[in-house]
Amino acid sequence: MTAIEVKGLTKVYGQVRAVDRLTFSVRPGQVTGFLGPNGAGKSTTMRLVLGLDRPSSGTATIGGSPFTRLAAPLRHVGALLDAQAPHGSRTARNHLLALAASNRIPDRRVDEVLGLTGIASAGSRRVRTFSLGMRQRLGIAAALLGDPEVLLLDEPSNGLDPEGIIWIRELMRGLAREGRTVLVSSHLMGETASFADHLIVLGQGRLLADTPTKDFIAARVKPRVRVRTTDPARLREVVLRHGHALVDSDDCHVPADGGTPSDGHMLIDDVRTDAIGALAAEEGIALLELTAEEATLEQAYLDLTTAATEFSARATQEA
Repeated sequence: MTAIEVKGLTKVYGQVRAVDRLTFSVRPGQVTGFLGPNGAGKSTTMRLVLGLDRPSSGTATIGGSPFTRLAAPLRHVGALLDAQAPHGSRTARNHLLALAASNRIPDRRVDEVLGLTGIASAGSRRVRTFSLGMRQRLGIAAALLGDPEVLLLDEPSNGLDPEGIIWIRELMRGLAREGRTVLVSSHLMGETASFADHLIVLGQGRLLADTPTKDFIAARVKPRVRVRTTDPARLREVVLRHGHALVDSDDCHVPADGGTPSDGHMLIDDVRTDAIGALAAEEGIALLELTAEEATLEQAYLDLTTAATEFSARATQEA
């Protein structure tokens, strides 16, 4: 089983520590999401793993060896870092044929990956005529060309249409089920939550989290319950008496004077549905709605990384 091992990895550019003593492992058989704000060091780390840059200190190995020591590396590791990399004057097929020849990969594999990525009909077209989504598919085809055990993909769904996003999601999960090692960098939290089994989160070049996705969310976002009743005043009194807090939101507004929401809708923080259901039953309060507000990866991610965000914009405020 081939894993990515990063130990004490550091990269310094002048006065900037782009990567700061990183240590983590990417294991086979699961999709690992690689997250972090802009400037967190994700792209630099992937470049270091792929031997495209030299570390200031520390090591990055694939299956126990540095990438630069792998013979025919495309047969061991596939990567998508920049969909704009292929020369625009080449056809898609010729681009892949050149890669195949350099790594002793049979020519028949080129047509296989063109078909797998859905661009077989465009194989004879020059890359400069491709849309962003088609270039992205070509980059994924190149990553899959050597049928590698390890894949590193940077924003693989960038430019893809909805069908393409579903396709790449299922492709990554299928590759992981085959026992391959899949590391995926992304800024799309909702999409990452749909495919990532494990998360590695960076902030300002440092490791912030290395944990299963479900554990990451559960540890940082409190459970919340949405409820609607015909007797909101009584339910509010019961909820507050038991130490729970009402949450103000766009669709569940808590009056400024602390009174009862007029439409009977309430959002209750840090509690689960069974607790509120039991309280309502005990007090004889009829409930018209009782649902759990699902915690999201986006909420958990922002909770963790806000202090480690190098670039941020303030929302415009009206005078």
